[in-house]
Amino acid sequence: MEKEKQVGLTAKKEENFSEWYTQVIQKADLIEYTLVSGCYVFKPNSYSIWEKVQNYLNKHFKELGVKNAYFPLFIPESVLKKEASHIEGFNPEVAWVTQAGNTKLSEKLAIRPTSESIMYDAYSKWIRSYRDLPLKLNQWANIVRWEFKTPLPFLRSREFLWQEGHTVYATKEEADKEVKQILDLYEKVYEELFAIPVLKGQKTEKEKFAGALYTTSIEVFLPNGKAIQAATSHALGQNFAKAFNIEFLDKNSKKQFAWQNSWGLTTRSLGILTIMHSDNKGFVMPPKVAHTQVVIIPILFDKEKEKIIKQCEKIKKDLSNFSVELDLRESYSPGWKFNEHELKGIPLRIELGPKDLEKNQAVLVRRDTGEKIIVKLKDVKKKAENLLDDIQNNLLNKAKDFMEKNTVETSNLNDLEKALNNKKLAKAFWCENQECENKIRQKIETSKILNVPFDQPKSMKNCLICNKKAQKLVYIAKSY
Repeated sequence: MEKEKQVGLTAKKEENFSEWYTQVIQKADLIEYTLVSGCYVFKPNSYSIWEKVQNYLNKHFKELGVKNAYFPLFIPESVLKKEASHIEGFNPEVAWVTQAGNTKLSEKLAIRPTSESIMYDAYSKWIRSYRDLPLKLNQWANIVRWEFKTPLPFLRSREFLWQEGHTVYATKEEADKEVKQILDLYEKVYEELFAIPVLKGQKTEKEKFAGALYTTSIEVFLPNGKAIQAATSHALGQNFAKAFNIEFLDKNSKKQFAWQNSWGLTTRSLGILTIMHSDNKGFVMPPKVAHTQVVIIPILFDKEKEKIIKQCEKIKKDLSNFSVELDLRESYSPGWKFNEHELKGIPLRIELGPKDLEKNQAVLVRRDTGEKIIVKLKDVKKKAENLLDDIQNNLLNKAKDFMEKNTVETSNLNDLEKALNNKKLAKAFWCENQECENKIRQKIETSKILNVPFDQPKSMKNCLICNKKAQKLVYIAKSY
């Protein structure tokens, strides 16, 4: 009974979201807190998901001709300051090293808030001719941004993990093409791996990355009524090339500044995954990112013990294409194990007891719906494969259905406020004036224009703020 109390959730997602989220990430063994606020231990259950993201992206990066590299964690202040608008955008979040042992450093070093500066300083040495282009590098790294807001594991931490791609092209057309290619790839990560639909579009001038020509993003609308930026792909134009002197001789032997992009996806995605699918029983993992896709739990009695274990081992062997755990712990009851594996989000559970063995069957239990399916032993492999596919698709369809049902169109500020306070995602028409954009945030705390979808309607209505002819349809929500 005491163990049972320790395992289960005591808060409900719909009643006390903050406490529910904290319990899920701890009791599902995803996170461990440390003595440094905003810095967390990624336990194997969460880091294994990140490894699947790495494997997926590395495969697709290589298909696009992107190579992995690694650049230093420490950036001299003089290098970071080379791009004025860039450092202005990050300065409040930069953590600095000013002393080594008892010696004060002659120049303070920034702990990497992003790597444009340190990478482009090297790029300026490597690029001389159009023959050196395109240059396409990605690095998997840790990032430190000492935010003043209250940290929240995965979603807003002071140290996080990400991949950052930094590419250089001879022409704007080549660079623009890649920006959307990468954004499409990020959309696939969320839809194909995480079973999460996204809102794809371009950021407003106010919300774009510091120093970029323009920024594109995918945004996710979450069940708690808040949206979050899920990944970004930036067209940097020639801004950084001019700041870092990244020039090349074109085919006519004329000097040209290069065109650059940067793009990234972070471990914030793990928090998005947790919030989107998890429920009051605990964590829910889509099968494609699950560290354990199937757990087999034998219901053991002395008389049939050996036969049951032998059959469970056969099932495990038959499912060798999946990650399968056979839970043979004898110090815990089957019911306790059921609850523990539900809490940790294992997509599919297979139960086998003496009565099942007698009837030549097993019981398969879905984590997403809780449905129990009785299957003949000879059909377990095929049924498990089908169920894992169906669980993945069901989670995506459920998330799509949630977003569609909770999206409303608003035509004025009062309607927008009502919609956002009711935890809705709003679509609205906007004149592209930044003053109108500012009024949204001023009127409704934590709200903002998420992005401008690429697919725009043919006819425009009036701006929801000034009532003048609108230029764009936009997504608006309260956000992290």
